[in-house]
Amino acid sequence: MSRAGNCYDNAAMESSWSTLKLDTGIDIHVTATRRAAELVIFDYLETFYNPTRCHSSQDHLFPVAFEKLQHQTTKTAA
Repeated sequence: MSRAGNCYDNAAMESSWSTLKLDTGIDIHVTATRRAAELVIFDYLETFYNPTRCHSSQDHLFPVAFEKLQHQTTKTAA
């Protein structure tokens, strides 16, 4: 997070929070406990966001595909 008066650093984080709230529905359906919220967020991150997002540092591959490619490359190099 940035210092006061410098909003540029916060833009990426605000976008992430917005996406998380929208995709999980946490902003509409308030969870009963903190643990329930943690489970909803964990489920979103591990079953949807991490396996399906493309990232420029991974040659725009899905994380699962990138890991398989890395594993194959390491296996053939060894």
